[in-house]
Amino acid sequence: MNTSWQPAALGLVGDLRNVFGDRLRSVVAYGPRVEGHDATPLTCLALVSGLGVSDLESLARQTSKWRRNHVATPLVLSDTEFRTSLDSFPLEYGEIIRAHERVYGNDPFEGVAIAQPDLRRACETQIKSHLVHLREGFLESGGQPTAVADLVEDSAPAFTALLRHVAWLSGDQTKERRAATLAGARAAGISDAVVADMISLEHRQDVRTADPARLFPDYIGAVEQLARAVDAWRV
Repeated sequence: MNTSWQPAALGLVGDLRNVFGDRLRSVVAYGPRVEGHDATPLTCLALVSGLGVSDLESLARQTSKWRRNHVATPLVLSDTEFRTSLDSFPLEYGEIIRAHERVYGNDPFEGVAIAQPDLRRACETQIKSHLVHLREGFLESGGQPTAVADLVEDSAPAFTALLRHVAWLSGDQTKERRAATLAGARAAGISDAVVADMISLEHRQDVRTADPARLFPDYIGAVEQLARAVDAWRV
């Protein structure tokens, strides 16, 4: 994995230790920055043994420095909150588990398993919500090409994340971002060609199709297929 993010991550650990001291249990880095997309802010999860209002006040004083260092505000949870929320946020934790790097302390995901029924149910909810969002967004666009293009481009990261969740649901253990996205598409019976364009849009790269609006029919068809596939899934 790309390591250019490490100095920023270590700086964040120093800031967190200044606030929590021995209460800081672990810090992991995850997300696009860790996977080589240097233009995106670094995202991290920090687990602590206790979290109070005074801690939040101390952390709030660090946010402007984190922004300057291209570090997103970290997700800070207590150990107890983390352990008891695995079933509530299986997709969010699943994306972190898929590709993360330990920065400080123990790896909080070592030995952690997210129940397949929780994952399937969350996938179904998110996919169907995404489908409703696309349909409503298209209606609100009035069919104007510029507005439709914005809808397609803005929703691309959520769609590719859904495909990675489906890859994990199917048992695929691929960690590399693009490969995991394509694995999810294949598990759901979605064309690689459609997904390749959406992957390109995810990070605002050039796409084969000059106008993202032209992708909409195939794109929404792919989301409909994804919904059908997850509906039929048995775990």
